[in-house]
Amino acid sequence: MRLACIVLLLVVARAAMANEFYIDPDHGSDAGDGSAAHPWRALQSVFDDGLIETRDWPSYPYVPGMQLVPVNPGAPVRAGDTLWLRSGYHGDLVIADAYNTAPITIAAQPGQSPRIRSLLVRSAQNWILRGLTVSPSYAAANQAVTMLSVENHGWTGPSFDVEVDHCTLFSVADASAWSADEWINLASDGIYVGGDRVDVHDCSVRNVRFGIGVDGGDARIRRNVVDGFSADGLRGLGDNGLFEYNTVKNDYIGDDLDENHDDGFQSWSIGSDGEVGTGVVSGVTLRGNLFVNAENPANPLRGTLQGIGCFDGLFANWVVENNVVITDHWHGISFYGLRDSRIVNNTVIDLADGQPGPPWIGVFPHKDGRHSQNVVVRNNLATDYTLDGDNVVDDHNLVIEDAALLFVAPPFDLHLRAGAAALDGGSPTLAPPLDIEQRVRPQGAGFDLGAYERPVDLIFRNGYEAP
Repeated sequence: MRLACIVLLLVVARAAMANEFYIDPDHGSDAGDGSAAHPWRALQSVFDDGLIETRDWPSYPYVPGMQLVPVNPGAPVRAGDTLWLRSGYHGDLVIADAYNTAPITIAAQPGQSPRIRSLLVRSAQNWILRGLTVSPSYAAANQAVTMLSVENHGWTGPSFDVEVDHCTLFSVADASAWSADEWINLASDGIYVGGDRVDVHDCSVRNVRFGIGVDGGDARIRRNVVDGFSADGLRGLGDNGLFEYNTVKNDYIGDDLDENHDDGFQSWSIGSDGEVGTGVVSGVTLRGNLFVNAENPANPLRGTLQGIGCFDGLFANWVVENNVVITDHWHGISFYGLRDSRIVNNTVIDLADGQPGPPWIGVFPHKDGRHSQNVVVRNNLATDYTLDGDNVVDDHNLVIEDAALLFVAPPFDLHLRAGAAALDGGSPTLAPPLDIEQRVRPQGAGFDLGAYERPVDLIFRNGYEAP
């Protein structure tokens, strides 16, 4: 007990002594000391010149079970410190071979506007990236890149425990003049997560090819906005991922111009043999996400978005709840090879009449014929359902036949109307305790169907009901 107390006091003491350093590409100096009055000039040089006390593996190649050893002992920047970035162009940043005992934060100084072309975290631990703006358009030549990547490396080791907080990423600030060619060939990818225990939250990802892609385990992807993409909005291939309260909207370029079948969220398994569809993706939660095919259905470049498309299972122990899918495609929520999972209180609606569509909530066999099994489909609102499997429980679901009778202003405002058949009609069993807006359920005599729980104390705004 005494030893534990001593360790805790040392940690608290170190946190209290945390230092702040400054990087200013326009007014800093290579001879600076990193203080506010004498900032360093180049962010990458702070890493390359050994100014960060950190840890790394004793030798390469990395082998699981190795113990980390000190690197740059006595260097000025240490665990718990903050590197403040000032306005100016910081170029490309590579954080590599740096495993901290506690997080080091790289952040935009308040009131400043640092510009970064790309950011790579590789073989590293305990880094926080906060309030940064990343775009290849800041460089002299705008070329497609992955703007922010957290990667493992087979030689130098894995990455883990990284936080990406309130960052802004875009290929270009305004893509309204882009043709199909630019959406396919110039659009950069937003964020790639290969490491474990990576938390990406409250970020804006705009005008990209792929939005946020996750291969690592135990990822937390929360409250992000992906607006304008030409491939997939979100991908989740790692186990135990949480994708919560994200907004994915405005898919560009249809299948006739681009071989990629675009998804709001996509997953597939990879087995030990390296083949797609021979493994299991387990323990993923999709909660409270909004997927909108197109805010302007008349846009000639809009695609036909597959909402939640999981086509090459198996998928086990998934929770899919409180999501809204507004799309012009058959695949609203589709799982091919789903087991021991639940799909509860989702709303899936057609963006436009005619085909493709209307979108369904679908549970199907794996493509190799293995059955889906032990799935609960409950309290949903959708334009269609196709449920095929062993012990697939189908109850308290409603087919949307006349959206105007259910919703305030379909297809985009899917709050429930007064008197809607979906009110108080749900089962409490396995129902989420909050709705998509994190409003407590239930509000009335019972749980409402779909993603939105209608409040009991609505007010009127400009003549219309509003939550």
